[in-house]
Amino acid sequence: MAGKRNKYSVLLPTYNERDNLPVMVWLLHKTFTENNLDWEVIIVDDGSPDGTQDIAQQLIKVYNQPNREPNVVLKPRAGKLGLGTAYVHGLSFAKGNFVIIMDADFSHHPNALPRFIAEQEKNDHDIVLGTRYRGSGAGVAGWDLKRKLVSRGANLLSDTLLRPGVSDVTGSYRLYKKDVLRKVIDSTTSKGYTFQMEMMVRAKAMGYSVGEVPITFVDRLYGESKLGGDEIVEYAKGVLWLWFSV
Repeated sequence: MAGKRNKYSVLLPTYNERDNLPVMVWLLHKTFTENNLDWEVIIVDDGSPDGTQDIAQQLIKVYNQPNREPNVVLKPRAGKLGLGTAYVHGLSFAKGNFVIIMDADFSHHPNALPRFIAEQEKNDHDIVLGTRYRGSGAGVAGWDLKRKLVSRGANLLSDTLLRPGVSDVTGSYRLYKKDVLRKVIDSTTSKGYTFQMEMMVRAKAMGYSVGEVPITFVDRLYGESKLGGDEIVEYAKGVLWLWFSV
């Protein structure tokens, strides 16, 4: 008997992404349908004042079909409650056995997803991450020198002190087995910029296997970057805390 078909649930946290969301969902639809994959996208919007939820409701009408599991789901929250809790919220509605986390601002292009899935299937990885720092095609577009140095420095700091064994601990383009993501999130206490780093460090400490796929990270097309000085300080404190606790 053939095994159950895999389903991929994309968790898409949003805040003021009305300009990006329609094209992102279209690209996800295109990628999954062209590769004959079962999928859904769960939009977790934190009370965007720009009408992101209105756009999401329109997308639901476009992409969902009667008498079939919905491809686009909106699960809003009352306000900005943090990235980690957005994943927890979205995960509680995910019907797939694999979960993909990514940004809604085109920093992460859906055309990389078939490579994520192929890498997972080839080696039965628990997690596959998109890396900006290893492999042919890896890189960053649209960042100034300061931003590149901050990102490189953040990864170097965590690699030196924590030795997680992966090349990009701060990246947020990842594929998880759903049960693995649930366990990793349950063990993670950080918020903000430190959250992705702690999730990967915890996952490696728990013995989960991690594959890597080179990606080109593109700075957001619309809106403003949320990385500032406070986040950099928070990250450094988080690395030191994990060094003592993991």
